[in-house]
Amino acid sequence: MSSDSQAADRDLEVELASADAGTVGVPVDAICVGCGRIRVKRASLEELNQASHVDPATLETADLTSFKHVCHPCGGATWWNPVAVLTGLLESERGE
Repeated sequence: MSSDSQAADRDLEVELASADAGTVGVPVDAICVGCGRIRVKRASLEELNQASHVDPATLETADLTSFKHVCHPCGGATWWNPVAVLTGLLESERGE
């Protein structure tokens, strides 16, 4: 894995606000299967193999599936494995 992937000083809110994260979906921390980079990405419930009526705040990482998203270092769309559902970011978006 790249050293910046593991940096303790990552700003998840900045990563989420980046165009690289996407604009629609549940915020998750995910690892690119190509390069091992960990970043905040957005994925729809359907992409994560979850029913559309599920409350994203109740999701367990172990129940989520890989999803395709752009990885700029890899140069295109790759598979990402969710490693955490970012409920804090989800709650702040909801205004909770």
